[in-house]
Amino acid sequence: MASFKSELLTIERPDGFVFSFLSDFNNFSQLMPPQVTDWQSDGESCSFNIQNMATLGMRYSDRKPNNLISIVSDGKVPFNFNLQCLIEARGEKACNVGLELNADLNPMMMMMASRPLSNFVNILAQKLKEICESGRI
Repeated sequence: MASFKSELLTIERPDGFVFSFLSDFNNFSQLMPPQVTDWQSDGESCSFNIQNMATLGMRYSDRKPNNLISIVSDGKVPFNFNLQCLIEARGEKACNVGLELNADLNPMMMMMASRPLSNFVNILAQKLKEICESGRI
């Protein structure tokens, strides 16, 4: 299984705030890069298309308050994957956040999807930081 990790980012918001934001897929639409189209979400699951790659679906599998959110692939997807959102408090007003995408890719898919998936998790993490710190939510 291939693993793609975002940078570990410090977000100037409490861990509970970030956990709450990430616990609703309706909020994820704000994190998606421009290459993502056809976004659909019901809060507990979502599906979307990554331009020139695939249509993906996700659903929550586990949530540990203010600490961990586990997301798994859902529906008809070209490969199985899971996404871990790791949150660690840094005092009362900040937290560290890291995202890790683990994908079950065959060698051909690995060659084609490695860079886009790596970019994808970093974009999600960066946008999460921007949106949470902007006060727009």
